[in-house]
Amino acid sequence: MTEDNTESRTEDRTTSGTTNGATDGTGNRKDDHVRHAVDQQHSGPDAGRPSDHAAGDFDAVNFVHHALAGIDRDSVELAVKTPAGTWQAPLYINGMTGGSAGTGKINRELAVAAREAGIPIASGSMSAYLRDPSLASTFRVLRDENPDGVVIANLNANADADQARRAVALLEADALQIHLNALQEIVMPEGDRDFAAWPARIETITAAVEVPVIVKEVGFGLSLNTVRRLRELGVAAADVGGRGGTNFARIENNRRSRGDYAFLQSWGQSTPCCLLDTAGVDGIGVFASGGVRSALDVARALALGATAVGVAGRFLGVLVEQGTAALVDEIADWLEALRRLMTVLGTPTPADLTCCDLLLTGQVAAFCQARGIDPAPYSTRSTRT
Repeated sequence: MTEDNTESRTEDRTTSGTTNGATDGTGNRKDDHVRHAVDQQHSGPDAGRPSDHAAGDFDAVNFVHHALAGIDRDSVELAVKTPAGTWQAPLYINGMTGGSAGTGKINRELAVAAREAGIPIASGSMSAYLRDPSLASTFRVLRDENPDGVVIANLNANADADQARRAVALLEADALQIHLNALQEIVMPEGDRDFAAWPARIETITAAVEVPVIVKEVGFGLSLNTVRRLRELGVAAADVGGRGGTNFARIENNRRSRGDYAFLQSWGQSTPCCLLDTAGVDGIGVFASGGVRSALDVARALALGATAVGVAGRFLGVLVEQGTAALVDEIADWLEALRRLMTVLGTPTPADLTCCDLLLTGQVAAFCQARGIDPAPYSTRSTRT
């Protein structure tokens, strides 16, 4: 997944049996992350729905049904213009893994699925490759299996400009993700503890690489203040990466021998709340990920202002348990369901979903009240457009 560590620590020993700071433990850690991420897909009451209640925040965002709004399905077009180019659909496979033999095989199959479905794919953190170039093939496979598709490289915010250029070059990447994972690092036994240089590094990388830079959270959300700051740093798009999907605080706590950071498992804002918080910010694209369970959640995120929506844990679970063909079918089913939802809603393009009437209830409405956001206008948007 999009995790990273740059400083070895000697605080603890992971459950995989590798001592902190051991270079040969990277592969075990990567494999641990995949195993725990797949396990989270089955921890909730429904398959593919993590137990974190923030995933339910999508259910607090409901379309007002207008029975005569429907249009011809054949008039619906899924293509979107993003800061990272024009994509065939507003859906992408978000950064997951790489850095071990096992995760290299997963990346190969994810790349095949992205190629067959015609959607972009992001790499997991490539810092393992930068430390050990022999791991290059576990990431390069994303481009080898998907030579004409949109491939996005991924690093954490401790990278320097040269490392960013190397990561982009390895994948011949169309864009670069920089992931923000301070909370994960804090819980990670061998994680980093210094994040002061991140803004300056992001600004330097953005100026140094020749592709658009997307900054994403790994599951704890981006606030309005953060997205505004990213815009100032020259970032092309922000992926809000909200709480509700794969929970890296929980994963890292599971790797600790004492499991003593369980109190952080509910940290952060959900994806719908992040989208509401950052609505109206100009000069930077906004993507959504975190807790996306279905095509309906994709439509909800687009209606809340996201340009495109990323999925990681759900697709990983399908791949690991059912295989590549099943994942290709799953993505195709999502895209067809999204097209049909847009048909009923009367929205010929994904951008038109922002004109749909939405009822915001539950914890999402409570978040709006706490942040000074009026939810009422969302329910009458169609009458004003």
